[in-house]
Amino acid sequence: MSISDKTKKRIFDIIQIGKKDDVPSRLFDLAIVVAILLNSSVLVLDTFSEMAKFAPILNVIEAVTVVFFCVEYALRIWTAEYLYPNKSKSGAVIAFLLSFDGIVDLMTILPFFYLSGFVAFRLLRVIRIFHLFRINAAYDSFNVITSVLYEKRNQIFSSVFIIFILMLGSSITMYSVEHEAQPEVFQNAFSGIWWSLSTIFTVGYGDIYPITTLGRVLAIVTTILGVGVVAIPTGIISAGFVEQYNEAQKAVPDSISAAKAVMIEKDSVYCGKSVKQLKKEYGVNTLVIIREGMTMLPSAYLVLNAGDTVVLEKE
Repeated sequence: MSISDKTKKRIFDIIQIGKKDDVPSRLFDLAIVVAILLNSSVLVLDTFSEMAKFAPILNVIEAVTVVFFCVEYALRIWTAEYLYPNKSKSGAVIAFLLSFDGIVDLMTILPFFYLSGFVAFRLLRVIRIFHLFRINAAYDSFNVITSVLYEKRNQIFSSVFIIFILMLGSSITMYSVEHEAQPEVFQNAFSGIWWSLSTIFTVGYGDIYPITTLGRVLAIVTTILGVGVVAIPTGIISAGFVEQYNEAQKAVPDSISAAKAVMIEKDSVYCGKSVKQLKKEYGVNTLVIIREGMTMLPSAYLVLNAGDTVVLEKE
């Protein structure tokens, strides 16, 4: 490994999740958190007229933090080959640019240069708070959430589709019933959709409501159905968490004498594979993963990286 490659690898180690015994990496994590909090605070303070006299200071803080994010973004692109060791250099860069972190990084930088006049786009800067997940991405809680959402995606999509159908059907029905009685309120189908949405999700703003007897009967039916239908995704996700917990309990046997610890090298066949792929392709169960000094329980779609230490057991 050349000096340039060593430098690049060292920079990659620093900007990734910090090891407890790696002072520069921990300081970089702290700097990221401080920059996020400062930039988000400036976004909020800009909305107060009383802070106008501090505008020059706030603008400087915003500019400095955005420059910091730009440097971080450039370094992540430069070191992407270490984040995706099984891809070519160009493929690794593309993979990072299209990843969740890459898109969030870009969307929180661009508004400063091109879209600062659009408040809605400026609010996207708040999304950079997800950089915090980079610090605790190795913990089980976040992995469990993403695994549950991915594994239950079909059921969640089906329940959301049912909600959409109910909302659309009730909106058109309510428009047909109420339009003649109050044409200035239920002017078109969109007015019905607005009423339907606020009713199904029990928001109830009170700006649009039925006045006819039939309309009120339909509103009662829609409200009852809405409460039941909206609860479906919650039940699906809750059941997913229970399943994940039960699988995690089964993943650790009473005796692990047959298990062995393996260090994942860059050229290992396990590198870049998910826990689910390891079980399917190689017939091994992943019991524990140690990454950057932190111990994690495996989730099905957690991908093993170079440098990980995993405890494996043959089926």
